[in-house]
Amino acid sequence: MKILLLEPYFTGSHKSWAEGYQSNSAHEIKIISLPGQFWKWRMHGGAITIAKEFLQSDFHPDLIIATDMLDLTTFLSLTRERTSHIPTVLYFHENQITYPWSITDRDVQEKRDVHYGFINLSSALAADHVLFNSQYHLDSFMSGGKKILKHFPDHQELDAIDEIQSKSQILYLGMDLVQFDAYEKTNEGDPLILWNHRWEYDKNPESFFHLLYRLDKEGFPFEIAILGESFKTTPSIFDEAKDKLNDRIVHYGYCDHFKDYAQWLWKADILPVTSNQDFFGISIMEGIYCGAYPILPRRLAYPELLPESYHSNHLYDSEDDLYEMVKGCIQDITMVREHSMGDWIRKFDWNTMAPSYDKSVSYTHLRAHETDTYLGCRLLLEKK
Repeated sequence: MKILLLEPYFTGSHKSWAEGYQSNSAHEIKIISLPGQFWKWRMHGGAITIAKEFLQSDFHPDLIIATDMLDLTTFLSLTRERTSHIPTVLYFHENQITYPWSITDRDVQEKRDVHYGFINLSSALAADHVLFNSQYHLDSFMSGGKKILKHFPDHQELDAIDEIQSKSQILYLGMDLVQFDAYEKTNEGDPLILWNHRWEYDKNPESFFHLLYRLDKEGFPFEIAILGESFKTTPSIFDEAKDKLNDRIVHYGYCDHFKDYAQWLWKADILPVTSNQDFFGISIMEGIYCGAYPILPRRLAYPELLPESYHSNHLYDSEDDLYEMVKGCIQDITMVREHSMGDWIRKFDWNTMAPSYDKSVSYTHLRAHETDTYLGCRLLLEKK
């Protein structure tokens, strides 16, 4: 089967996911993408550019996969001469209905941010099959979608949520985890605490660094590796922490080479997470795979991604709980270094996930074909 994968925001996790599926699928996949920048403009206008590129290509797909950053309704309307008969799948990495916005964002201040959520809603309605990267994500999208529609002055169309729900499925993110295996290292020094997420407000770096300030004040032995991607606007606490914790920081900044990133993950001992948003948590799964001991908030997608038997030792309910759990890890670092959840996380590797993706999209294609055949037969019978 030939698959066209549309990604208007081709960077970071979106890029690695698209390329990962392309490399591991049994199907032929062509990617049409735009650089991962100006995300709002990508949601507003990316579909126009991608539609133009598709119409100029000689690729004839059997199925189309788009991500949440594409206005699928616009793409389909502009390409209907070639796509009216092609089934579509929409994959949600995140959504703009329940994603927590920064209070400094101009769209929030001018009370116009909900438009991006409408793009997600209409795209989901237009798709034949909708995929979410976690149950938490699916549930939050459905509840958030109803809240938006209830703001309509009339014709609220609440049954649209039921329609989307009926064609939705959970398909966890595929990841290239085995690439980390070649860089395995061990840490025999002081306990190493890891941050390997984006340097953005939704990852709640304030709570993370305040935890470290508290541990530092108490005099516990530990070092810190601050990895992850930063952007033009970075929360000020990163610079503050760099000054306050300078003697403990062994790495600060983005790793330009995968080898360096992988080796830091293997060396890391403790992975305290304070995020306010995560529909899946790629960086966390990478850290856990490489042996870091996760301490996660009991919210978002985290509880469903860990076996229930791990919850009591790895999920916290308050910042005081977080402090006590990290302190306990520092004090019993031997236990931490002997602990591993890598075998459990391995199920998200593309070796396992690609066949699941192929099965899901093949089902969508088959259902669409059966529907077309049924409708064709019905038309013939009506003509007789």
